[in-house]
Amino acid sequence: MELATLTAKGQVTIPKAVREALGMKRGDLVSWELDKESVRLRVVPAIDHVYLKGVQAGLTEWGSEADEEAFAGL
Repeated sequence: MELATLTAKGQVTIPKAVREALGMKRGDLVSWELDKESVRLRVVPAIDHVYLKGVQAGLTEWGSEADEEAFAGL
């Protein structure tokens, strides 16, 4: 078991042994998945991150005022 301390800013350093075991490097994206009183930290593969950014960028075409009015009652 690896331990880490929460800082005053709410930050935690992922222990080196865990980073190495997961092949993590600077800039990697992680997700925090809550399950009752525990949490699962997951490394998000770069392909997922790129895909999600692309999806998000593509959704702006559906956010016009006309769209908001058309779908307001749904």
